[in-house]
Amino acid sequence: MSMIRDSRFTHDGLAELRTGQDTWQVFKIMGEFVEGFETLRKIGRAVSIFGSARTNPKDPLYKLGEEVAELFAKKDWAVITGGGPGLMEAANRGAKKGSGLSIGLNIELPMEQTPNPYQDVELSFDYFFARKVMFVKYAQAYVVLPGGFGTMDEFFEALTLVQTGKVDSFPIVLMGKDYYGGLVKWCERTMVQTGTVSPGDTNLFHLTDDPEEAVECIEHFTRHGVGMNPESLKEWKRIWTNRKRRGTRNAGDESPRPHRSRKSRRPRKSAKRSAKRSTKPTP
Repeated sequence: MSMIRDSRFTHDGLAELRTGQDTWQVFKIMGEFVEGFETLRKIGRAVSIFGSARTNPKDPLYKLGEEVAELFAKKDWAVITGGGPGLMEAANRGAKKGSGLSIGLNIELPMEQTPNPYQDVELSFDYFFARKVMFVKYAQAYVVLPGGFGTMDEFFEALTLVQTGKVDSFPIVLMGKDYYGGLVKWCERTMVQTGTVSPGDTNLFHLTDDPEEAVECIEHFTRHGVGMNPESLKEWKRIWTNRKRRGTRNAGDESPRPHRSRKSRRPRKSAKRSAKRSTKPTP
């Protein structure tokens, strides 16, 4: 069995566990938490952006990640990514392009994870769980671009935290209707129908292809301090549709347009009446 090759299941590995030497790992784990807390505690409002490490820079998804991160940066959001290549690189690159703070939380892996060069703040972790705490603790929202198992892990963990009330008012935006559409339908048709999740749980996130909508959606929910649910998402879609129809007003501005009451309106003088008055001879 391949499992026997794991040092934890060899005689030497078991001997190490029995002597308690593994407890010294606590200090290494603690060190990662301390360094992360001290480095990130003053970054201000931030969004964590996730996506595949395997996406080529020529892929349209790379451009999508770069664009959405740039828009966030221009609205004074710090951008946090996994610090690697692919869509993580695209997001860090977009943050730099938008003159925002670009943060990378790198992880030591035997493959794929090479730190990208677009990071203002760069941290390195050995432990996934310590790194995951930083993603959610110092972000006010998640944007999830197309990705693999790691991206799915971050997405569903965030959903679990929102679903169980461990975090409040934490908007999550999925980007890529073609990529995630099937997953969303499966959640709605299979998970809801079998009763493993509640019907409203599939409204704990929003799906879009539009970078501008992703940013404005998160701005809306964080501005009003409300969580995503069937009612609030329905209201958001109404606001966004109205904004796109008008094409001028801010999506988060729900106040009515200023108007004068009928009593305050002054009747307009017709041009003909004004002309007649001006041509009358004075007695």
